[in-house]
Amino acid sequence: MNSKIRWGILGLGNIAHNFVQDLLIVEDAELTAVASRSIDKAKSFSKQYGSKYGFGSYQELFECKDVDAVYIATPHTHHAELSIQAMDHGKHVLCEKPMGTNGNEVKKMIVSAKKNKVFLMEALWSRFNPTIQSVKQMVNTGTIGEIKYIHADFAFYALDRDEKGRILNPDLAGGTLLDIGIYPIFLAYLLLGKPRHVQASSKFYATGVEIQTAMIFEYESAHAVLYSGLNSKSEMKAEISATNGTIHIHPRWHEAQGFSIEMNDSIKVIDKPTMGKGYYHEIQEVHSCLRNNMLESKIWSHQNSIDLIDLLDKVRGLTGVKFPFEK
Repeated sequence: MNSKIRWGILGLGNIAHNFVQDLLIVEDAELTAVASRSIDKAKSFSKQYGSKYGFGSYQELFECKDVDAVYIATPHTHHAELSIQAMDHGKHVLCEKPMGTNGNEVKKMIVSAKKNKVFLMEALWSRFNPTIQSVKQMVNTGTIGEIKYIHADFAFYALDRDEKGRILNPDLAGGTLLDIGIYPIFLAYLLLGKPRHVQASSKFYATGVEIQTAMIFEYESAHAVLYSGLNSKSEMKAEISATNGTIHIHPRWHEAQGFSIEMNDSIKVIDKPTMGKGYYHEIQEVHSCLRNNMLESKIWSHQNSIDLIDLLDKVRGLTGVKFPFEK
């Protein structure tokens, strides 16, 4: 591995801008190439952030020998195909969440990673957020006792957006579940594992996408009440209530800068600021794995990604969410 890990970026939308701004503050990272289906967009992005190459096709980036790792930030429907193409060219891949639109896609991606002996990780940035890391440790060590109740939501108003855009377009796997519902589901899974029973109900928009989903995950001795929506705003905080205390993750909890712990009739506020916008931490995990010749992360493993997409598939099955390309 070179002294610097050389990155290529596929898909140059808003999330790619945020990611690259954090990539540039990682000392051993180098932004080498960016690619878009629009050469003008690629050149503009490349000029803005100082990459060596700006490609007007993804294939050119895959074939670029100066790129070690690829970050895929395209719409969900292209994640599996582009990740597999990148891995077939020997590139390590950090793929934006959800890693695939369904379990079959995720499993194919993992097969490709193992076949090509390259690193693959789902870019579930919240898993590496310092607040989430600390909360997970507190739960594991029994600081707040046994969890009995989790509440987490993620909602904002988006019905005024372009119906052909990513959020409201069923052909692009739009709706809440894969885009934002994944976060509350992730938190319940991270802290309690896979539930023994799932209940879910959705409401749908004129384009056919699901725009509101309420979920209850039932565990042996706990419940998780989860919600995602596009037709109104929520406070976007998370609560983990246990036998000895309660943790409140401050809004917006999936990118939190700290949390509060309530125990023995007192509340302690703990600040846990992120570096940059928060993508810094998942980039550091990728670098650590690559430096140690690891093909998957122990913090967010291939099995974790399989479990998460299984839960998303389960909720979709209960609520009738199916995309046109899956028929």
